[in-house]
Amino acid sequence: MIAKNLIYGLVFTAASTFAQAHAQSTVISPREHFGFNIGDDYQLATYTQTEAYFKKLASSNRTKLIDIGITEEGRHQYMLVVSSPENIKKLEQYKKISQQLARAENMNDVQAKALAAQGKPVVWIDGGLHATETVGAHQLIETAYQLVSRTDAETTRILDNTIILLVHCNPDGQELVSNWYMRNADVTKRDTRVPVLYQKYIGHDNNRDFYMMNMKETQNMSRQQYVEWMPQIVYNHHQTGPAGTVVAGPPYRDPFNYNYDPLVITSLDGVGAAMNNRLNAEGKPGYSQRAGSVYSTWWNGGLRTTPYFHNMIGILTEIIGSPTPSSIPLVPDRLIPNGATPNPVMPQEWHFRQSIDYSVSLNYAVLNHAVNEAPNLLFNIYKMGKNGIERGQKDNWTLSPKRVAALKAAVQADQKAASAGTNASAAAGSRAAGISMKYFDAIYKNPELRDARAYVLPADQADFPTAVKFINALVRSGILVHQASANFSIAGKNYPKGSYVVNTDQSFRPHVLDMFEPQDHPNDFQYPGGPPIRPYDMAGWTLAFQMGVKFDRILDQFEAPLQRLEAGKLQLPAVQQVAPSANGYYLSPSANNTFIAVNDLLKAGIPVTRTTKASNNIPAGTFHVPAKGYELLKQSGQQFGTIAMPAKRKPGASTKIAASRIALFDQYGGSMPSGWVRWIMEQFHYPFDVVFPQDINKGDLNARYDVILFIDGGIPPAGPASENARNQQPKPEEIPAQYQRMLGSITAKESIPQLKTFLEKGGNIVAVGSSTNLVYHLGLPVQNALVETKGDKEVSLPGDKFYIPGSILKVQVDNTQPSTWGMEAQADIVFDNSPVFKLGDEAKSQQIRPVAWYGDDEALRSGWAWGQQYLKNGVAAFVAPVGKGKLFAYGPEITFRAQAHGTFKLLFNELYRSK
Repeated sequence: MIAKNLIYGLVFTAASTFAQAHAQSTVISPREHFGFNIGDDYQLATYTQTEAYFKKLASSNRTKLIDIGITEEGRHQYMLVVSSPENIKKLEQYKKISQQLARAENMNDVQAKALAAQGKPVVWIDGGLHATETVGAHQLIETAYQLVSRTDAETTRILDNTIILLVHCNPDGQELVSNWYMRNADVTKRDTRVPVLYQKYIGHDNNRDFYMMNMKETQNMSRQQYVEWMPQIVYNHHQTGPAGTVVAGPPYRDPFNYNYDPLVITSLDGVGAAMNNRLNAEGKPGYSQRAGSVYSTWWNGGLRTTPYFHNMIGILTEIIGSPTPSSIPLVPDRLIPNGATPNPVMPQEWHFRQSIDYSVSLNYAVLNHAVNEAPNLLFNIYKMGKNGIERGQKDNWTLSPKRVAALKAAVQADQKAASAGTNASAAAGSRAAGISMKYFDAIYKNPELRDARAYVLPADQADFPTAVKFINALVRSGILVHQASANFSIAGKNYPKGSYVVNTDQSFRPHVLDMFEPQDHPNDFQYPGGPPIRPYDMAGWTLAFQMGVKFDRILDQFEAPLQRLEAGKLQLPAVQQVAPSANGYYLSPSANNTFIAVNDLLKAGIPVTRTTKASNNIPAGTFHVPAKGYELLKQSGQQFGTIAMPAKRKPGASTKIAASRIALFDQYGGSMPSGWVRWIMEQFHYPFDVVFPQDINKGDLNARYDVILFIDGGIPPAGPASENARNQQPKPEEIPAQYQRMLGSITAKESIPQLKTFLEKGGNIVAVGSSTNLVYHLGLPVQNALVETKGDKEVSLPGDKFYIPGSILKVQVDNTQPSTWGMEAQADIVFDNSPVFKLGDEAKSQQIRPVAWYGDDEALRSGWAWGQQYLKNGVAAFVAPVGKGKLFAYGPEITFRAQAHGTFKLLFNELYRSK
């Protein structure tokens, strides 16, 4: 009987194995589907073709194809889940385990280890985020094929022991770039220099949206990462690698962010070693790490960096390669093996398929690492989450450079005082004996410097709908949020029902702190007294500051009537009821959503006026709407939370307004800052046209527009450099007719005179960031404030004296001006090596008025500011009359990546005209 059962079992197993192998042998190859092998020179696949191929792979019992949402252009975005047939049947079970371990709630270490033993590591591998980086999308296709079709022992082991999420990041971009590249029959003329952004609004900045999540693609992916699957490893493919290498990868250079758990950093070391070792074992040289590339782990906001703040191992690789053959250049300093590049690659010709092969090897290295470290990966994400919960439940002090600097300064001050006294030998003895713990205790036992236990966002703040948008950014990132079901008080302060509370005793605590607290970037120089090392992206970004959200830091435990919101469920602004009013309604400019209501009213032909002076407790800039606007105001109150206050009397000094005819400048290839504003304008219901240099050069601008927006780009520096950009563009006959109108550049000879005439005849121009170069083209009596005198010349301050990369600074605001109506007397702004101005007596005599300025020696709110004392009294923004029109010059990034809601009004206030 035993022998019979054994024979039956062997026959059944053999039959099952044959059936599975036969099923996989029927998997269609890329060559059969696309007509070429992935990685063939001069060949790219479109997203339409890729989507069709993934749907064919979905017939395999190793896969499940999931539609994770719609893109900005309306395509379906897919995630292909790959694992063994047995695991595919139990995906929901493994997803639940991953969620439980990542949340780390109501569980101890013993229970977590038991649960980790039941689970499978979840590994995210993506491609195509930056669509001109064509290796990414194509390695994803090849990896999917190999995982679904291969039957070797290594692949089988990977499938049996992991859940793999293969995610296409940018379907719209792949469609655009591949079609553009393949349009030319002459392969030698193929290129990926597309005429528009490869994401509808923001192009390359689609990898800068992962804590704000404005874009649909970002929302789709973030939900899978932080609400649904909680992968332990997130692998984000990019290019290109540093010159003289093939690929840059983990581990990365310092600094790393002090908010997240140290297990993140040590885990990166482990996976980086696995990747480097695999390439070396396969004879694939050219992997560079740490100081061998520019990538660090400081910044939040990228597809691979936001995971760090969620206890996930985020991996970025930057690899060389393109469908058009290229070469690895000779870089002598890269030829000597060192810790950054232990196995240098020699200069050589390079083909697309080589990059695909490297990428697949790296994917397999990560997957093998996940198999080998499976229990540790699953337990460690729990452990990091548990650490976050425990830190949020007790007094905790976060280490940061400023606090260490304060400790050192206190020691040095005391030593200096002791040395100046009569007992210098005692002071020297004290130094030799070490530093007293009193200095440590003064900071790290100071109750005022503790981390917050919670953050409370009062429901009665002036712009609560924007606070709700901030809460939704947290919710999309998997943060747990509570809302008050009744009025409550903490430490003597009263809060109304509906206020939000974000506790820090949760597994994703690092992300909570990062969104509310200032970043404290260390001083990072190439050597003492030398030039600064630029951060990979921003140095400071605190989202609550950018959005102008009001919140209180709660340092002690408290009791309040709170309801926990469902994870991942978006919030809506509280519905505002509108009572009938014969005298009409007032709308406050303090709330950004008010501008949506105003734009909808103007579009419907309902008159709107705006107060020009404060009276009867109605501030200047308040909108007044007649009684017939009731229905639209009711709709706006329901959808956008706008508050329509019944007017006791009609306004006094006021002016009737109309929608301006708005032109938003863009250029060939696409401007990301302009694209962000395009998205903002659509969200806030502003009508506008996109214009290009040729439209400017045609002249007669006043007949078409009331205001032109130049958002951080387009206006070249005054001088010879203004003529250089044109040479970098294709000839009209080289591109399709539909894109030819985008060609050209703003020039001093053709464009600036047209802009000057537009201003003089009554048009307005809003210039932001580098576009404030227009100030100097127009010859206005305004100077650069960030200069020093050397000999008889003024030169820009060098980086070793003044350096402020992307950071948040505070400015003083003249909120009596129409430009700033609705703002408070102080605001947080995004500064990224931004222009700063000096207005002398001549400027004042021409009625050039500062709008915002840096009022003291310490303007830094979040990030890194070296030499910030040079900012004092410098002008951040001003308005200058030019003929009958006005130039509004804003040095800071007032619309930065559609995150800086706190300064949107500096733009919105300029987008109406008096009737």
